[in-house]
Formats: sequence, C-alpha cells, structure tokens
Amino acid sequence: MNLELILSAIDDQIRKLQQARAMLTEVETSAGKRSVGRPKGTLRKTKKGRVLSAEARARIAEAQKKRWAAAKKAK
Repeated sequence: MNLELILSAIDDQIRKLQQARAMLTEVETSAGKRSVGRPKGTLRKTKKGRVLSAEARARIAEAQKKRWAAAKKAK
C-alpha cells in the first residue's frame, strides 16, 4: 500500500472523530447547565400558621396540666 494513502485515511478518521467529539461536548454542555432544585423565579409559598383563640389555648393548657398532674401522681 501507498504510505500517503494510509496517512490520508488516518487523517480522515481523526477528522471524523474530532467532529464527533465536538458534537458530543456541545450536547453535554447544553444538558449540563440544568441546576438542581426549584426553578429560579418561583417563590416558595409560606404556610399560614393555625390561629387558636385564647379560650382554646386555655382549654389545651388546662388539659395538659391535668395530664402532668396524673403522670406525677402515678409516680
């Protein structure tokens, strides 16, 4: 075989491989730009706390005091 023919075939293969590599790195960089988590510009909705009336809080406090008294008495 002719040496120049072999070298030109090798050069063609190198050129094709370089083009394929360039295409793959373009795809990789465009896909790699995605970030993790919530998209920018979206706000996190804050939860509204539950509102208890003063009477409800007093009933809960009284019930808890009864539970503590019963636990202390059981000891």
